[in-house]
Amino acid sequence: MERPKFPKRAVVTGGMPYGNKTLHFGHVGGMYVHADVFARFLRDRIGKDNVIFVSGTDCYGSPIAEGYRKKVEEGFKGTIEDYVMENHNAQEKTLKDYEISLDLFGASGLLDTKDIHQEYSNEFITNLYKNGWLEKLTTKQFYDTKYQCFLNGRQVIGKCPIENCQSEKAYADECDLGHQYMPEELIDPKSTLSNETPEMKDVGNWYFKLTEFSSLLKEYVADIKTKPYVRKIVAETMEESLGEPVIYIQEKFLDKYLKIEDQLPKHSNSDLENIKHSFIVKFDKLADREKACPILTNNEIRYRTGKTLVPLRLTGNIEWGVKAPKLNQDDEDLTIWVWPESLWAPISFSKALFKRRGKDEDEWKKYWCDSQAMVYQFIGQDNIYFYGVAQMPLWMAQQGKDSLTIHPNDGDLQLTTLVANHHILFLDKKASSSGEIKPPMAADLLNYYTAEQLRAHFLSLALGNKSVSFMPQPLNPSANNNEPDPVLAQGNLYTNVLNRLARGCFYTTQKYFDGILPYGEVSEEVLSQAEKTILNYENHMYRFELHQIINDLDSYIRNASKYWAKNSKEEANIKQTLVDAFYMLKVCSVLSHPVVPTGCEKICEYLNVDKDKFFSWDNTFSSIYDLVDDKQNHQLKQLKEKEDFFVKHPSQFKNE
Repeated sequence: MERPKFPKRAVVTGGMPYGNKTLHFGHVGGMYVHADVFARFLRDRIGKDNVIFVSGTDCYGSPIAEGYRKKVEEGFKGTIEDYVMENHNAQEKTLKDYEISLDLFGASGLLDTKDIHQEYSNEFITNLYKNGWLEKLTTKQFYDTKYQCFLNGRQVIGKCPIENCQSEKAYADECDLGHQYMPEELIDPKSTLSNETPEMKDVGNWYFKLTEFSSLLKEYVADIKTKPYVRKIVAETMEESLGEPVIYIQEKFLDKYLKIEDQLPKHSNSDLENIKHSFIVKFDKLADREKACPILTNNEIRYRTGKTLVPLRLTGNIEWGVKAPKLNQDDEDLTIWVWPESLWAPISFSKALFKRRGKDEDEWKKYWCDSQAMVYQFIGQDNIYFYGVAQMPLWMAQQGKDSLTIHPNDGDLQLTTLVANHHILFLDKKASSSGEIKPPMAADLLNYYTAEQLRAHFLSLALGNKSVSFMPQPLNPSANNNEPDPVLAQGNLYTNVLNRLARGCFYTTQKYFDGILPYGEVSEEVLSQAEKTILNYENHMYRFELHQIINDLDSYIRNASKYWAKNSKEEANIKQTLVDAFYMLKVCSVLSHPVVPTGCEKICEYLNVDKDKFFSWDNTFSSIYDLVDDKQNHQLKQLKEKEDFFVKHPSQFKNE
């Protein structure tokens, strides 16, 4: 089997949670566990000094400002920084409790990462301006006449104008499914302050010329379609946003449309003789479509817009945000819109990490700007627009004005690899903090399961392929308590099967060989099966088929357990059985290490082997004897009676 090639260095990032909440199960089970498993694998595969894993709290923006406003109404006495810090600390603790091995969990608006993020944001946007990729546009912003104030993005609720959108909530210029549109396109807007329809007033902001990257984005999408490690949903979702500027009008408005057709900018339409439900009006330029929208509205013609590239707003007037650099003398005091600055926040966190380590300030460039390095960004499907359609052009625009490429040169920001998961549902329904179905908090799940049980289960859900439901028996009112808890299926592989194999090996060695590891040649059949499993596992990791590694491990661990059960009773061959079984135990531990690290590291501890050597893929095909000083007299650590390597949650013993 041809082995895949991994980068010389790597960055792993996880999508940033907002600073107005603690982590719900979707943050951890839908994204962070997957990112952590891959980061841990890479550390074993290419060396821990060559991998950094960063993420952090998304501190700024209207969701946080609105959350703080409501908190103050409830009696909260602290500042907005206090409010965000409280949530940041809770998020960090939960991630540690789930064994998420971040090198840095920063915060875009707090502590040392705040200053570094402000500095890099100034540099990033100033480069865009110097390279000619920004324009100052006057657009409409919602204004509440009752409260005499402009409304931030989350203070306006309406219906998404994008055709066929199933969003439950649409805000000023984006819906909760990530669709982008101009504010004046929002259907039936209401102020969350007064519950009245707000006015539209002109506001000037800086916009990134995203519409000029259509050809490059199409080239990029065609390129990633050829890569076996890019999930189908990434290319498909990005492609949806690259359509022509069109408007969908229902058939019942045809007569009204025909009366004002000549008032609209130059356009074409679909076959008006054979309309099925609605017809399409297509424009050459986005600006022409935007001119057409108020004309249709004023003539009481309802419409929906199609997905297309729109200029990406970079600044706003919300006070709680990263301060925008003043790019010309006419600039007011603006802040940077939270979505763009959150895209480059992982770079800021990388810079902060190396500064904390006392490294050179440009050390981060070895990871973000080197063609031999790769950046892997684990996100949810709703965020593909920002990390794909918006981020890739923002990165390319840093190259300059001319000769842009989807294959950056060394020294330029390299385009990242997106690993997007589908939704993780709760009891067969989509759950979100702002929706009708509230998700369980990640910390609360640890009242019923261990972190390693949940890690193994979340990985098995195959979220890279489709949306899957999380069905924890203790939280499911429809569950049949006489049936096994589906969440425990993968954890049982460790708490039951691998525990038995490991204990059997240690106890038998203590009984027959005084705790000295039996020395001998591993059987060819055992070596062959291990090699096949290792290579399959490696390829599944390369392709981010993370649920498949659980299948690989399930098959291999159960076969190893069967081998032990079948042969360990024959005392005459017990030495060879132990030689083979310990080799299989090593393979089980190394391959399981990214998934259930604590239990595997305990096995390594009792084997009395250096941890770095044991888990390094430089030694994956080696036996334990190759990792110790005295092959024939290696002493194992004494295992006490009924000692477990992988533990169950205390609540689960009550049900046994």
